[in-house]
Amino acid sequence: MPDTPPALDVLQLGAYFSLVEVSSLLRYEVEKQLREAGDLSHVQFQVLARLGDSPTGSSRMTDLADSVVYSRSGLTYQVGALEDAGLVLRSSSPDDERSVVVTVTEAGRAVLEKVLPGHIEVVSSLLFEPLSPDDVNTLANLLVPVRDHMRSIPPRSAASRRRRNGP
Repeated sequence: MPDTPPALDVLQLGAYFSLVEVSSLLRYEVEKQLREAGDLSHVQFQVLARLGDSPTGSSRMTDLADSVVYSRSGLTYQVGALEDAGLVLRSSSPDDERSVVVTVTEAGRAVLEKVLPGHIEVVSSLLFEPLSPDDVNTLANLLVPVRDHMRSIPPRSAASRRRRNGP
């Protein structure tokens, strides 16, 4: 019989549920603001923001999927919607014909500029307003190593299809 992992203690369980609830509440309000301001989903906003922050304005689809923690098929759908709206362009990678590169357009940058002030307002008012600067520093110092630990696990796209789908 496999070993049963130890149960979470009361403090750990409370921290976990609080983190999940805060994340869900923040995501709901962010999604609402992005839909109202730019008719974007949260994932579409993340794609535009990542591309907008890239020096080239471009990224491989697989890298985007890993960075926004989204399935490749789901990201293909979301990027297709962005492409239909004229906010991104897809093309074959010049380095690897099997890879698809996504590039933000000027229209995509304009939508990003349009939604960003409201996005910042929602995040600031909901997440950071009730915290002191020291609390924000503590929160960052707590979350960064957790994120880095989770990111150290190979991304889904790095797993072989055979392992994911069985032998």
